[in-house]
Amino acid sequence: MTSYNAKDCVITWGSTYLTGLGEDMVSGEKDEEMFSTSVGAQGDVIVNEQNNDLGTVTVTLQATSPQRKLLIADAKSGAIKPLWVNNKVLGISFGGTQARIKNDPELSLSQEAEDIEFEFQVFDYTVS
Repeated sequence: MTSYNAKDCVITWGSTYLTGLGEDMVSGEKDEEMFSTSVGAQGDVIVNEQNNDLGTVTVTLQATSPQRKLLIADAKSGAIKPLWVNNKVLGISFGGTQARIKNDPELSLSQEAEDIEFEFQVFDYTVS
């Protein structure tokens, strides 16, 4: 039997470990399907391979995360760094060697400190 523990998930931005993860932690997906199809008038199908390696990774941090200020500064400067998400217990890894934060995060202040989402564009997104 295998068990899941959120603490087994490690997220690195450049050489920095991201800590203080929010409840939704992290998600990643390829921006475009791996292929498209076209069908001719007589029903012949062509499979068109897509070579778009773009992906999007969303990291959710708590408002008190020590890396919050770094990520906001990197978003403003346009820093490009490796972004990797790994869980060795489950054997999951995704991200890439070149990523950039898409925009400043949406911030909300209310009765409780709310999580902050950072959306990364990964230019060479891969899953293993």
